[in-house]
Amino acid sequence: MERLCGDEPFWEPNRTLYADVPDLTECFQLSVLSWTPCIYLWLISPLYLFYLKRNNKGYIMMSLLNRVKTVFGFILWIVCWTDLFASFHEMKEKDIPLIYFITPLIVGMTMLLATFIIQFERLRGVQSSGVLFIFWTLSVLCAIVPFRSKIIHASTKGEVKDTLRFTTFYMYFGLTLAELILSCFNEKPPLFSSVVTDPNPCPESTAGFLSGMTFWWFTSMAIKGYKNPLETKDLWSLNKQDSSDTVVPELLREWEVEKSKAQSTEQDVNGQAVYSKAGTEANHVEVSPEEVEVLLSDRKKSRQPSFLRALLRAFGPYFLIGSAFKLLQDLITFINPQLLRLLIEFTKEKGVPSWWGFSLAFLMFGCALLQTLILHQHFQYCFVTGMRLRTAIIGAIYRKSLVITNEAKRSSTVGEVVNLMSVDAQRFMDLTTFLNMLWSAPLQIVLALFFLWQTLGPSVLAGVAVMILLIPFNAVIAMKTRAYQVEQMQYKDARIKLMNEILNGIKVLKLYAWEVSFKEKVLQIRQKELNVLRKTAYLSALSTMAWTSAPFLVALTTFAVYVTVDKKNVLDAEKAFVSLSLFNILRFPLNMLPQVISSLVQASVSLRRIQEFLSHDELDPDNVDRKPAPSDYAVTVVNGKFSWAKKDSPTLHNINVLVPQGSLLAVVGHVGCGKSSLVSALLGEMEKQEGHISIRGSVAYVPQQAWIQNATLRDNILFGKPYVEQKYRSVLEACALTPDLEVLPGGDQTEIGEKGINLSGGQRQRVSLARALYSEADVYLLDDPLSAVDAHVAKHIFDNVIGPEGALRGKTRILVTHGISFLPQVDNIMVLVDGMVSEMGSYQDLLKQNGAFADFLRNYSLEDIVEDDEVTEVLMDEEESFPDDALSNHTDMVDNEPAVNEARRQFMRQISIMSNDVENPKTKSIRRRRCSERRHGDPQQEKKEAKGEKLIQAETTETGRVKSKVYWEYAKAVGPLLSVFICFLYASQSAAAIGANIWLSQWTNDARNDTIAHEKVHMRVGVYAALGITQGFLVMFSAFTLALGKIQAACKLHQGLLDNKFHTPQAFYDTTPIGRIINRFSKDIYVIDEALPSTVLMFLGTFFASLSTMIVIISSTPIFAVVIVPLALIYFFVQRFYVATSRQLKRLESVSRSPIYSHFSETITGTSVIRAYGRNSAFVLMSDMKVDENQKSYYPGIVSNRWLGVRIEFIGNCIVLFAALFAVIGKESLNPSLVGLSVSYALQVTMSLNWMVRMTSDLESNIVAVERVKEYSETPPEAPWEVEDKKPPGDWPSEGNVEFVDYSVRYREGLDLVLRNISLKVKGGEKIGIVGRTGAGKSSMTLCLFRLLEAAGGEITIDAVKIEEIGLHDLRSKLTIIPQEPVLFSGTLRMNLDPFEKYSDDDVWNALTLSHLHKFVSNQPAKLNLECSEGGENLSVGQRQLVCLARALLRKTRILILDEATAAIDLETDDLIQSTIRTQFEDCTVFTIAHRLNTIMDYTRVLVLDKGQVAEFDTPVNLIAQKGIFYGMAKDAGLA
Repeated sequence: MERLCGDEPFWEPNRTLYADVPDLTECFQLSVLSWTPCIYLWLISPLYLFYLKRNNKGYIMMSLLNRVKTVFGFILWIVCWTDLFASFHEMKEKDIPLIYFITPLIVGMTMLLATFIIQFERLRGVQSSGVLFIFWTLSVLCAIVPFRSKIIHASTKGEVKDTLRFTTFYMYFGLTLAELILSCFNEKPPLFSSVVTDPNPCPESTAGFLSGMTFWWFTSMAIKGYKNPLETKDLWSLNKQDSSDTVVPELLREWEVEKSKAQSTEQDVNGQAVYSKAGTEANHVEVSPEEVEVLLSDRKKSRQPSFLRALLRAFGPYFLIGSAFKLLQDLITFINPQLLRLLIEFTKEKGVPSWWGFSLAFLMFGCALLQTLILHQHFQYCFVTGMRLRTAIIGAIYRKSLVITNEAKRSSTVGEVVNLMSVDAQRFMDLTTFLNMLWSAPLQIVLALFFLWQTLGPSVLAGVAVMILLIPFNAVIAMKTRAYQVEQMQYKDARIKLMNEILNGIKVLKLYAWEVSFKEKVLQIRQKELNVLRKTAYLSALSTMAWTSAPFLVALTTFAVYVTVDKKNVLDAEKAFVSLSLFNILRFPLNMLPQVISSLVQASVSLRRIQEFLSHDELDPDNVDRKPAPSDYAVTVVNGKFSWAKKDSPTLHNINVLVPQGSLLAVVGHVGCGKSSLVSALLGEMEKQEGHISIRGSVAYVPQQAWIQNATLRDNILFGKPYVEQKYRSVLEACALTPDLEVLPGGDQTEIGEKGINLSGGQRQRVSLARALYSEADVYLLDDPLSAVDAHVAKHIFDNVIGPEGALRGKTRILVTHGISFLPQVDNIMVLVDGMVSEMGSYQDLLKQNGAFADFLRNYSLEDIVEDDEVTEVLMDEEESFPDDALSNHTDMVDNEPAVNEARRQFMRQISIMSNDVENPKTKSIRRRRCSERRHGDPQQEKKEAKGEKLIQAETTETGRVKSKVYWEYAKAVGPLLSVFICFLYASQSAAAIGANIWLSQWTNDARNDTIAHEKVHMRVGVYAALGITQGFLVMFSAFTLALGKIQAACKLHQGLLDNKFHTPQAFYDTTPIGRIINRFSKDIYVIDEALPSTVLMFLGTFFASLSTMIVIISSTPIFAVVIVPLALIYFFVQRFYVATSRQLKRLESVSRSPIYSHFSETITGTSVIRAYGRNSAFVLMSDMKVDENQKSYYPGIVSNRWLGVRIEFIGNCIVLFAALFAVIGKESLNPSLVGLSVSYALQVTMSLNWMVRMTSDLESNIVAVERVKEYSETPPEAPWEVEDKKPPGDWPSEGNVEFVDYSVRYREGLDLVLRNISLKVKGGEKIGIVGRTGAGKSSMTLCLFRLLEAAGGEITIDAVKIEEIGLHDLRSKLTIIPQEPVLFSGTLRMNLDPFEKYSDDDVWNALTLSHLHKFVSNQPAKLNLECSEGGENLSVGQRQLVCLARALLRKTRILILDEATAAIDLETDDLIQSTIRTQFEDCTVFTIAHRLNTIMDYTRVLVLDKGQVAEFDTPVNLIAQKGIFYGMAKDAGLA
């Protein structure tokens, strides 16, 4: 030491620690303080330079900033070496200690290194350097001590002893300070970087080191989001390294390596030469893995490739950086309790220099600050890893799904694969955030126990035992909760399914007056659901108690054991509060461990599922030889043998086909003989067992079921080809799509819903054909494209597209067809029988051979007529949406085929009248729209509406007034008194906790006097226990009351919504998409049931925790109140900014998430088409774009949490700082136990502050659900169901007389009248037919009788009772209707006939006999309890119609309304219904809305409506004689 320092001592305690004005010796300053930053830089620079060498972002131009930094670096080096040379100079005169040579040398070298790093960073494109920032900070901090001490020396001595060194030091200090300030600024971005080209780059990439550590760069978005709600255009682009382009290939590359490893080990096992291709595999990702796969698929795999390894290799290194941060943070966590110990010791001692206390306070603050920054860096790394994992997994699954074989497709359904994407990828994402807890939790526990042992000795074990006992308790609760959750999900699903059915069939329920029975069914399910909810709530109350009381119980047992084990043990402030703060640290890892383990288990299941999917076999691209070769044949198959899966027996065998270039080959055969399989084989979709296929040129494919994308009509046809106006128009013309475009709302820019929902079957098929035609391929594979379109369109298409004169005449075409009429015009015909080619040749040749083909023709020419009827039926479906052009189509069809026999023409005419008369077009279009919505929740409309809805929400949640009202609504639902009581309970539990801790601080005060301490021990322990246990019980009690309140609220709100929806008039359902109403019942009720209460619970908990901290600190150091106001203001601002931004980000994220999955399920259904047209890569790109869009809103969401965390924790750290500072200042008046109390409270406030903001944000987004449910619970209801004082007599209507007096009605306010001033009288027992053109108001007549439409003027009386005066149910239950569309509900057949169980089984069987269903039902094993599926899908349409008849027969009222089915269901059923009605309802008044006149020709009278008025009303015979409207209609139908 002496050689180093000379005469000066290195360390002198008296001068340093115990002086009021402390100072360090010069030697210490020169050695330790000067060397610290140098050692740091030299240690870190090799790693850093290596990192820079690896990561090059392009170079940055020399800027002024860079030049100044470099010059300063050189000057620093010169300054340091001036010192060195000065020392050499002085050596001649006197003996100089070594330190004066070593330090300038080391520091000078370090400055050179720093200057070199500055330049090297510039060349590598680093805009802001963390390494140097830390170095300059350390240098400045270390130089502050000599800075002060040199001034003190000079001022005490009155002169400067060593002028040169004095000057050089201050130059050194000034320059390092300048470098520190300069390193806070950013360089310009590197040349040619993406930042320059990107329109909206993420500021993170250009953010400085400080900005990156504090997430300052996010502030701009927080401000923007606060000013007005964020939109998609405000989001930043994804960082290059997080985008799919970078992330997915990385994972795929590792996965390829894994697969090739698995294969090479396998080949070694088999003792064969290692497959050479595998080597190239690893280098070029582009080489598809199929070849390797196929070779290996024959042999059993010995080692599965591990997906986990691939993931680790791709994302492990990045994740490890996060883990390193976590390790650092764990270690720093334990410094604060040690500092607290020193602080308490400091307050005990008298006469210690006060700077000790201040430095402790600032150290605590510094530690906490460092911990905050490091923790959030760790989180950032983890979340970004999670995000990349999700992107990569989705990308890998998507790419795989495009190439898997059909066999593999069988094993995983579309739903399962979408689940892999949504659920399993999400699980990985969630796991990464906790994954580090696996090692960090045990580490924290061990460290905490180590320090506790040091403080309290072995009695810690008692506390640990309590903790260990609590673990199984929590685990059991968690398991039970999970079981309950599953059960509750089942009830919820059942309830939503039922609600969906009810809303779909609401009209029928109203007509039959069945609402009550169905409401009961919903409420029964809801009751079960609430019971499970209640159980779950009680469980969670227990676990909350365990979670809050755990630290307390642990502390209690530990302290109790500690003081009773040994008389010498005295609990003083230092021991008590240090161990309390350690116990608080322990609480987190102990609670996290079980969670991490359970989510690990889930993730491992997910991993296995994903790995299984990614290891499926892939299609062999060499199945079909596509190489161009000079040949006359475009398609050749030589003894092909094909099966759908390797294990299956071959579907096609001995296939030999030669198709000459440019010819048209028709493939015919019976159903299931392998026609479609042949097309699949040509596409390479089947397993080729032997043989050879080659196709010359590109392929276009039209599948049997048209595959339509959710895009515009034009995009569906172009399918990625460039748009050429001329060509496009001619394609539309050829495919007969031009007339359809005029009907579609947006022409060819109409958005088409998922699965082509808003196109009819024929239109879909034509679009699919147009796509093929537009692609201009060489070979066309057409799989029965003409079956879905009607006959005259088929003819048009054949003539203009496929046939010898069509647009494709020069191309090679293979047409699978059932249409015999086209066969004479094709070049060759191939007949398939049971997967073999039975014969092949031209039409004439085959007829001569008189083989299978001739048989086929004979069969089909008989069936031809039948088949054509089917065509007309299909056509009916098509025409439903466009009644205008119905007639023209039919006439076409009739004219084009002169050979049609007379009967057929008659039939056609009849149909044309029917289709011309398709119910009022307004209601029809609405109904059509709602049908489509209910089938697939038509996404387009849903999206638009949802968007509209979203905007409305955004406005309502922004304004303060609405919010307070909504909170009040929820409080009312919980019960106003109960709400107040809950808050009171929470306050008292906090009070109990504070009480216990204040008692503890009193207890520790006893430590000053040993005798008192011993006497009082039992009382102290007893009261402490009592207070703590009280707190535990209060926690549980408050959680219980909250649970009761939440159940009550959930029950009330749902009940209100349900009641209102059953009482809502029909008009509401006609204008509101069902999706919206269902959403209220599912999503919003779920939020009210589960999300909202737990948020309230957390919010109250954190709020009172933060409040109690403030109270404790203020009561011990009142001056603290001064600081609270500015801190609260900052807190409030940060919170407002965060809530506004994060809420909108969450919304954007959920909106952009569903397109990923819908695009994916769409792709899976259309893989064969995508592959045939060779559009794989385009679809992969689309999927990637959608994922990136989603991550674009997810990423700022993560960062917003980090941004918030850093700011809020900073406030928390300030609280710690001020609590400690004021404790130091008020040291004389405070006892140590109070200091311990207030500082240990301050140390745990950060957590609750942070959570409180999150909870506020969640509370705001969740409370909206209450508002939305309220909105739909308050829609205006229809008339009352029963009016007590106006009840009609029990046997009413006994006669069945109906009278309309000057009656008018309209559909909704603001629409025109549908019926105008109708007056007519009908006597009991008359049979009235109602006819008229579309829109004449026929259906409205029935709706008026049932008061689904309320009168706009006039009245209807039935048997002298005015119907508008009586209750709706009294009216509707006395009338019977057989509606147009038979609606059945899921449940038993018995329930469908008689939901109120009014009738005996005999009555029901009787009704079934009369409705011709007896045989069908008695053949079912379940008889009357036959389960009907949703919408009665498991009965045929005819049977459903008969069930409706049976309902009518059961009710048997005096008035029957029969709304004939428009679509020709089948004539047989219809005749059955008619005959039954004639016999069974002989004495009833019957109104029939007729579409086929022959059914009403024998009725008493016929009412002809025209434009809502009575045109003619007389007997059919008289009307025909009058030659009016009715005569014209009858003539058209061939009845006059």
